[in-house]
Amino acid sequence: MNHVALLGDSIFDNRVYVAPAPDVGEQLRSQLGRDWTVSLVAVDGHVASDVRDRQIARVPDGTSHIVISVGGNDALGRASILNESARSVAEAVGRLAEAQARFAQSYGAMIDAVLTLGLPTAVCTIYDANYPEPHRRLVVSALSLFNDAIMRVAFARGLDVVDLRLICDDPADYANPIEPSARGGEKIAKAIADLVRSGRADRSSIWT
Repeated sequence: MNHVALLGDSIFDNRVYVAPAPDVGEQLRSQLGRDWTVSLVAVDGHVASDVRDRQIARVPDGTSHIVISVGGNDALGRASILNESARSVAEAVGRLAEAQARFAQSYGAMIDAVLTLGLPTAVCTIYDANYPEPHRRLVVSALSLFNDAIMRVAFARGLDVVDLRLICDDPADYANPIEPSARGGEKIAKAIADLVRSGRADRSSIWT
């Protein structure tokens, strides 16, 4: 049976931001057609530990593929660092490094828990978002630390990566600074559809 479960946060659970347009789950169902089932397990506002502690238990029986998009809310939870004062650049970088290390630990534990299900699993990066400049430049730079953690975890475990930074590359792809629009969701759904239909499970690949 071909059955994709979408785990994570509002990148997938974006209905409230795009209604009456289709959300990512609906768009993926349309992309894949009748031969596939799509289950939306993701919950708006969840972080990596929520996927481990609350979403894994809700993965339906018969699921054949898992795709995870989480981390943006983890990063938002540490966004105050960008407004903190520091005595040196080294001190500021050290605070960012600590935030990265904590996220990497939480994200890695979540992925390892998901992998106990024994299913083909892919992960998504955190996209660059749609903040106005100069704030966007700071956000993108900070998110690169979280995305580095995601990529390292994924490649260390041989997982495919859907790089949302390259997919959602236009302001029209966003319903607000941090949520995908219907257009962005359609692009995300297409990349996931291409991935799961490919049947690749031999090595890590990046999908855009």
